[in-house]
Formats: sequence, structure tokens, C-alpha cells
Amino acid sequence: MKREYKVPDKEFKWNAKIALDDDAQVQAFFKSKDIERLKKLICELGKRSYSKNFNDGNGGNFSVRVAENIVLCTPTMISKGFMRPSDMCFVDMEGNQIAGSRKRTSEVFAHLEIMKRQPLAKACCHAHPPHATAYALAGKTPPRCVNPESEIFIGQVGLANYGTPGTKQMAEEVGRIGKTHDCVFMVNHGVMTWASDIETAFWKMENVEAHCHTSMLALQLGGFLQFSQEKMKELLSIRESIGFIHQA
Repeated sequence: MKREYKVPDKEFKWNAKIALDDDAQVQAFFKSKDIERLKKLICELGKRSYSKNFNDGNGGNFSVRVAENIVLCTPTMISKGFMRPSDMCFVDMEGNQIAGSRKRTSEVFAHLEIMKRQPLAKACCHAHPPHATAYALAGKTPPRCVNPESEIFIGQVGLANYGTPGTKQMAEEVGRIGKTHDCVFMVNHGVMTWASDIETAFWKMENVEAHCHTSMLALQLGGFLQFSQEKMKELLSIRESIGFIHQA
């Protein structure tokens, strides 16, 4: 008998629309077991991110869309390495805070603009990993056709023009680029990644940082050996087979 081996589906799937004008319903959902599990996961990812030097000081933020009109996000002015589940916030799709005792991050607007434009984006991760951010500061993206893993999991990195963090201009620019790129370099700022779930979004952050780091090392050794466009197409097929967005 042939056995079937499954890959866990980490995406948070909601079943009902929460009435934003019913505060009791919103607060009950905010304290529900499913949301508490997500809060704990975000805190764990925050520790992992902080330990990797992806988040300096209070930098970076995480978000997960948990209903048609509600997003769970991290608060402002907090180290991602020392968050607690009780620190998390709820915002609506316009960024208005509807639950939580700490103020939501102002940069959640960029997360929301991606989610509005791209239905597959259910979770976003923003960080400042040093090697990937160095590319962003230089206004450059890492090389293609040199690393199979980066082609499958990242593809073409998008480049979003600079905007003051937390502003509508910045959010709309990141949203525009994020619609067709699941990894965005925010020029002079940092990196945004998205996925169907928050852990995969964080994995993408790890993937792109590793790719940028090794690319810099390869440049010190004289450059890259690139594989062909035909081999690239094989990797793009794998990328699409695991549910990531199509990229040319």
C-alpha cells in the first residue's frame, strides 16, 4: 500500500466575518485559543529574528490576517526579541486599532497595502537583516541564476522607492511592489516578505538574507557562475508547484 506524506498547512483560515462594531465579539476573538497560539508564534519568531541580528533595537514588525477585516500585528517601540503575547494588537484593514493594550506599529500600513492588493498575502514580516538591507541601501537586488533555493523561495526581489517609514506614501509604494513580489527591498530602509503564513514569511526573510550574504562573499572571490535560463524555468516550475506566485 502506497503511503501518503503530507506537508503541514500553516495558513490561518478564517470562517466568519467579525463585526467590527461589536466590541465584545472582537475582544473575545482577540483572546481566543487560535489567536493566542498565533501571538505565541509571533513572539517565538521575534526571538529568532532578534537572535539573528535581523532586528536592531525596536526595528521590524510582524502581521497576520486573521479575518476578512482584521489583522494581528506587533506593537510599536518594542524589541522583537522580548515580546509577550499580551503585547500584540488587532487592527482593521485601514489600520485602526481595535484591540490590544499597546499601540500598534505605524508600519502596519505597508503590510495592509500588500494584503489589499494580493489575496495570497496573509502574513508579512518586516526586518533589517544586515546583508539584504545593505543591498536595499545601495538600491540593488541580489543576482539571479546563481542559487536554486533563492529562485524557488524568493524569485525576483522587488525594489520599492524610499518613503518615510509609517507614511501613506511608503505604504502604497511597498504595496504596489509587493503585489507581484513576495520579497521587497525598501530602498534606504529594509526588507519586507510575505506568504500565506507568518512562519513562511519569516523563512523568506532568512532565505533572502542568506542569498545576499553568500552573494557578497562570491563577489570577493571574483564573481558568480550562472546557470542557464532553461534551468531557471525548471526552478520556476518548482516555485509555482508549491504555491508561490508566478514570476517571469
